[in-house]
Amino acid sequence: MTKDVLITISGVQMLDDDDEDVEMVTRGDYYQKNGKHYIMYDEQMEGFEGTVKNIIKVSPGSVDIIKKGITSAHMQFEKNKKNLSCYNTPLGDLVIGIQANRIRIDEEEDCLKINVEYSLDINYQHASDCNIMLDIQSVHKPTADTCFA
Repeated sequence: MTKDVLITISGVQMLDDDDEDVEMVTRGDYYQKNGKHYIMYDEQMEGFEGTVKNIIKVSPGSVDIIKKGITSAHMQFEKNKKNLSCYNTPLGDLVIGIQANRIRIDEEEDCLKINVEYSLDINYQHASDCNIMLDIQSVHKPTADTCFA
């Protein structure tokens, strides 16, 4: 995988009778160290000044999402384990609980696909069942042969 990557993050929150879909596509950086994948990207929050720096760390059987900036959190997804963390936002702090029910990681030479199904609690109350999909693809620089083809 190249250092420059295209990241597609898709999410679904399943609330009572309503599903809410969200998708974001951005460029970022990738590296692998000690058998773990690291994906880094910046995010702009709509309606707020400033940037959120995101790091996604993918290990066999777990995914961590670390946010730093105007929003900060460390969300840990581990199969059949509930993790609690504080999610700091410009509008206030929340205690979130994440219980990952399924984690699937598919790795190829220029592609990494991650799918996590989890239950989300906010301030100790069940909020929704969720599914997040990450698709990380190498960005290839065009060569002289492909620029004018």
